[in-house]
Amino acid sequence: MSSVTTKLANTANIATSEAQALVADIRKALGNMKSLAVEYERDGKSDKVQKLEEMVMEMVASYEDCTALTEAIKVVPQVYQPSDQPTDFQTLIEAEVNKIKEASSASGKNHQLIRQFRESVWNVHHAGQPMPGEEQEDIVMTSTQMSILNVTCPLTGKPVIELVDPVRCVDCRHIYEKGPVMHYIRSQKPPQCPIAGCPRVLQIGKVVCDPLLRIEIDEMRSSGPAVSNAANIEDFTDILDEDDE
Repeated sequence: MSSVTTKLANTANIATSEAQALVADIRKALGNMKSLAVEYERDGKSDKVQKLEEMVMEMVASYEDCTALTEAIKVVPQVYQPSDQPTDFQTLIEAEVNKIKEASSASGKNHQLIRQFRESVWNVHHAGQPMPGEEQEDIVMTSTQMSILNVTCPLTGKPVIELVDPVRCVDCRHIYEKGPVMHYIRSQKPPQCPIAGCPRVLQIGKVVCDPLLRIEIDEMRSSGPAVSNAANIEDFTDILDEDDE
């Protein structure tokens, strides 16, 4: 790897970390808005639920933009071609963003995060029943469950929601308890992912607690029996009240 490519990779890692932090903040805000919508639905404030859903749709669009940008920045060092001419990195990144968006199955009202929002509101009064236009078998996975590929650590057998120090493999996206998996990586030759059928080989630098992991685990934990989380809900009421004036 040339010095230019190495510097580019280091810069991309820094930029990716910053973008991932923003993605995590947006995801956390979406979770808070979902919890607030559930409280409003319980109180019969359907107008405020509708306004929150509109806000969620706008925020999900921003979330997708940030996620695509994050992935595009990761790819740039791999697609960069040295040349005598200056490289237009903005055009390069935009091209990668467009590829990622075109390949994405998530879009508009059908986005998994929007579906998750609507399911949470629907379940306030219709738990266990399919939403209008859906069959019972369609309600299988929320977006959080799709993001979390394994619900237990393959090394300890503990549920993911009970892990004290969770980490996730960058390559295969499987989740483990940090201490046991680090010991596994050091002691196994080669340290193949302990999930049955996974061909990936684990590396210490690629098994990390990424910015979204704890948020996704919290979402999975809260998707169990409904528990009021009003104390942890960010205050969006001022925005909604302003709309009423």
